[in-house]
Amino acid sequence: MNKRSTLDDRQREKVESLSGTTPSVIYEVIRREGDHELSRPFSALWWSGVAAGLAISTSLMCKGFLVAVLPDAAWTPAISSLGYAVGFLIVILGRMQLFTENTITPVLSLFLDPRPINFARTARLWAIVFCANMVGCLVAAALLAVARMVPPAQLAGILEVATHYADVTALQHLVWGMPAGFLLASLVWVLPRLQGAGEVLAIVIVTYMIGLGDLSHVVAGSTGLFVAVFVGEITLADALLTGTLPALVGNVIGGTGMFAALTYAQLREEL
Repeated sequence: MNKRSTLDDRQREKVESLSGTTPSVIYEVIRREGDHELSRPFSALWWSGVAAGLAISTSLMCKGFLVAVLPDAAWTPAISSLGYAVGFLIVILGRMQLFTENTITPVLSLFLDPRPINFARTARLWAIVFCANMVGCLVAAALLAVARMVPPAQLAGILEVATHYADVTALQHLVWGMPAGFLLASLVWVLPRLQGAGEVLAIVIVTYMIGLGDLSHVVAGSTGLFVAVFVGEITLADALLTGTLPALVGNVIGGTGMFAALTYAQLREEL
């Protein structure tokens, strides 16, 4: 004789919804989001990307604020890196166009249908979003370093963080960009299952670890590099060739070449 279920209808629906969120379902959710982004017009992508570049610059700014008030101690990065999460919270929760999120979102569709037209669509999206992000970072750096839109003490903290970005070699930006790209792609992967406080906590944890690990994120790091350019620490060519471009390659390798490719490989038969 079968026992009656002790779950009511609402509880059963919750169990079914959670059990249905399989990796293949998550893949399809992110793939559809990528298809939507690929079909958006230039102006929508561009202005969302510029806004993301400006917003992500608050990661540098807020980390600099904490550096300015904290003592120079071994534990200081454990606190100051909390500021690094601020820009990512604004960008991701605000659904702005950030290049490193696009190392996985549109690529999942490309894996399923690798025709030349889809390569071209992905390249278009990447080019628009990346250039827009860089413009936003450049404007933010000018506001901080040239217009001096923050008090001198806080600006000193920002300049200290920016100088650190400028001191990193091209090879280090490349290598350190790989785990940063992997972590951002993994964040994109888990977010469809989260809501509310869970979503906020996931963003804070992952991006805090990127900041704490001094990993190279091409967009957030470029703001620091551009600040260093404006204060005369490095040239623009140095910023782009030894900082931005190597970090870009590292983020793509980590996000697309490692995380997205491995995700597709494990689900290829199911898909």
